[in-house]
Amino acid sequence: MVYLALADSVLLLHLAFLLFVVFGGLLVLRRRWIVWLHLPAAAWGAMIEFAGWYCPLTPLENWLRVQGGSRGYSGGFIDHYLVSVIYPETLTPALRWMLGVLVIVINLAVYFRVWRGRSRARA
Repeated sequence: MVYLALADSVLLLHLAFLLFVVFGGLLVLRRRWIVWLHLPAAAWGAMIEFAGWYCPLTPLENWLRVQGGSRGYSGGFIDHYLVSVIYPETLTPALRWMLGVLVIVINLAVYFRVWRGRSRARA
């Protein structure tokens, strides 16, 4: 039971990290220092998608589930939890690239706004 609770905690941490990767740039609009946390996280998230890797949290969650007597799952976090909800088919390499590009585009737009706001403040 403890292992399954830990696995669920890793699941929530994984989801929080994913949301931070995609939308963390919005926090930079309020707290500029978050850029130093967000840029590496966003780069890691995009790299995971582009390379077709799995986040290290996925095997950890699976291991905890198996230790708790449950079944793990194959594939990555996004494929297992999100794609089945959002997309009707499995996560393809093209879709992975699209998700990686989406992370970059969203964050470039936010960081452009941050940069533009700083430029106006100096003027």
